[in-house]
Amino acid sequence: EAEKKYLLCMCTPIPKYRVGQLYTISKHSHEESEKGEGVEVVQNEPHKDPVHGEGQLTEKRVHLSSKLPSWARAVVPRIFYITEKAWNYYPYTISEYTCSFLPKFSICIETKYEDNCGNNDNIFNSGKNSTEHEVCFLDVAYDEIPERYYKSSEDLRYFTSIKTGRGPLKEGWRENMKTVMCSYKLVTVKFEVWGLQTRVEQFIHKVIRDILLIGHRQAFAWTDEWYDMTMDEVREYERQTQEATNEKIGMVTPTISISEAAHPNAPHSAPSSSPSTPLTGDPPEFLNVPRDRPRKKSAPEMLTLPELRERSAME
Repeated sequence: EAEKKYLLCMCTPIPKYRVGQLYTISKHSHEESEKGEGVEVVQNEPHKDPVHGEGQLTEKRVHLSSKLPSWARAVVPRIFYITEKAWNYYPYTISEYTCSFLPKFSICIETKYEDNCGNNDNIFNSGKNSTEHEVCFLDVAYDEIPERYYKSSEDLRYFTSIKTGRGPLKEGWRENMKTVMCSYKLVTVKFEVWGLQTRVEQFIHKVIRDILLIGHRQAFAWTDEWYDMTMDEVREYERQTQEATNEKIGMVTPTISISEAAHPNAPHSAPSSSPSTPLTGDPPEFLNVPRDRPRKKSAPEMLTLPELRERSAME
């Protein structure tokens, strides 16, 4: 088991970035989807957590059989998807990825946003400092991405936002710009399959890095598309885009609720079982785990994941 913390800085105020985050996720999912492959939206509705308050619960199926490396395609079914469940209590979010075909596989990404340059060493209250925790600073302008994903219009070294005047991003931009926020992401991965564990964890490590870089680059490069949107407008865009994406990949469009109001129902309690393509609206149990719980040290070049649910049950 291992875990790794990613830090990505953006020159957008936290309240405004909420709109950009929703817009970017929706547009990116639509662009990356095609018939039979892509992101199918199963559920998108308000959710209330007793600790984090009102938020949004989203469940998606990521169909990606053709995008897997050859060694992975050899051991998974022809029709293969990963279930993503995300609880968005902005500026705190958490996403969980599971697969019913691989019950010993899971990824959890815990995210917090703060107005700083990434200098909060203990933002997740893990009890570790920066020297004990594997930390990866990602520069959205200057870190390399796979060549197949490169677009000159999304190269932040040359992009300038017409509406905000921000950009292009020059060397040292994090230290020199007045408005800088940081997206802190604690990524934990578990894959307990003998003979494949190391290869899979290394593969996931690289994929997550690339996805984070590309997503944040797009959020900046698309600033002029979403900057004037209200929350109601971006939620409507999200609904329309999700329905179009489901139709694009050939899935039946679900009923999607995008209102900001919370359900009148009493808050759900967290599930106690280990992840295996969950279908309920309950948040993962570790949302309510005391934040001073101990964490194991990470191994070099590995993504590790503490046994969150088992540990929570013991406590």
